[in-house]
Amino acid sequence: MDEPPSKPGWLERLSSLLLREPEDREQLVTLLHSAFERNLLDSDALSMIEGVMQVSEMRARDIMVPRAQMDVIDISETPEKFIPFVIETAHSRFPVMEGSQDNVIGILLAKDLLRYNAGEKDFNVREMLRPVVFIPESKRLNILLKDFRGNRNHIAMVVNEYGGVAGLITIEDVLEQIVGEIEDEYDFDEDEDNIVKESSDRYRVKAITEIDNFNEALSTNFSNEDYDTIGGLVIKEFGRLPKHNEFVIIGNLKFVVLRADSRRLHILQVEKVDADS
Repeated sequence: MDEPPSKPGWLERLSSLLLREPEDREQLVTLLHSAFERNLLDSDALSMIEGVMQVSEMRARDIMVPRAQMDVIDISETPEKFIPFVIETAHSRFPVMEGSQDNVIGILLAKDLLRYNAGEKDFNVREMLRPVVFIPESKRLNILLKDFRGNRNHIAMVVNEYGGVAGLITIEDVLEQIVGEIEDEYDFDEDEDNIVKESSDRYRVKAITEIDNFNEALSTNFSNEDYDTIGGLVIKEFGRLPKHNEFVIIGNLKFVVLRADSRRLHILQVEKVDADS
């Protein structure tokens, strides 16, 4: 009696799908989603592959931190003056300018300042600077990522057609386009609610939480006429995009920025306070 044919393994099933050569990008995406639906790829793998494809079409200007939002150090300042700024912003690398932001003379690594704190004699910031890399706004991200890996630089200054500094970009900015946002201690699980109660009077809130839902959860009555989300309301109160650890008090609630990037708010801590505090 003939034995029934064995079921093809995942490698054979994937190979059979890939043998249908896609003729264009759209067909390739369809093929990848078909593989996902057949459990040949999990959602994380699919997202990363799509991220790689997206990166190949994006340019530095699409994700750079704009010039106006860059955190820079002026070479004319003493370490005593700019070290608190380094601690507050918590970056690992800082562009160092001389005279104006168009004249970036090097990159200062925050870890190099340990030598100053250790009391090193004749500490000279200028001598600590690493070479700065300048790239055009039009540089493709996939090529930039290859350059980052090859020259071991993790930050580059983006310049416009006139040679002026338009912004900066880091290797983390590029990688996040592929793997998604790199998580930190304030991130939520995807399945968690937008509002998480931490104590009787303190909450962790995603900035994308709709104001109506926020009002219902915290018994507030904020208007949603101008903004739909609680993040929009907070930005309105600041009058700008706030940074990590900045706070504003609205009514009897204190909103602390736990996480934000150069483009939007992500996570807020909301705490009930006395109205006159």
